[in-house]
Amino acid sequence: MALSKIDVANMLTGATPVANGGTGLTSGTTNQFLKFTGSTTLASAADNGKVLQVQSNTFTANISTSSTSYVATAVFDQITPSATNSKILIWIDGGRGSYGGGAAEGNIVLYRQIGGGGFSAIRDMHLSQVNESGGYGKPSVAFNYIDTSHNTTSAIDYKIYIQTNANTFHLNSGSSQIGIILMEMAA
Repeated sequence: MALSKIDVANMLTGATPVANGGTGLTSGTTNQFLKFTGSTTLASAADNGKVLQVQSNTFTANISTSSTSYVATAVFDQITPSATNSKILIWIDGGRGSYGGGAAEGNIVLYRQIGGGGFSAIRDMHLSQVNESGGYGKPSVAFNYIDTSHNTTSAIDYKIYIQTNANTFHLNSGSSQIGIILMEMAA
């Protein structure tokens, strides 16, 4: 006699063993996934690395400085983490850099502020050098960083600061665009 349907609910009690196509589990945890913990053993586990939220912002303003001290730019974004141990992935790209004339160097640094407590540098992003006549090297920003040390569920602001060692450093000129993306990842 050929069977077209197997009534597992009436034939088995307990958990179906992994070797027989089951999970070997009698229960699991909400919002977790299954993973192998051995060659024939499954268990539920947290969903690490999951994207929890994304924030983004773009800027087309001209951004420049003649200061040899770091000055804040308009390039920023804010994210409020859902957990103290989550990771914040930061992507910043774009811009059209140049100098007002002559050879010079400009530095770009990522600053962070937690809960309105004041900005502090967390990562040197880029050293832009222009050595050609007229100072028009037109470098752009291409940067990513993972912030694993915020330890907060308060709002976090990320902002670019710039400085020059000589001449006027233009981070963005000619109505180019700079973008910033913040992604919260589960720990």
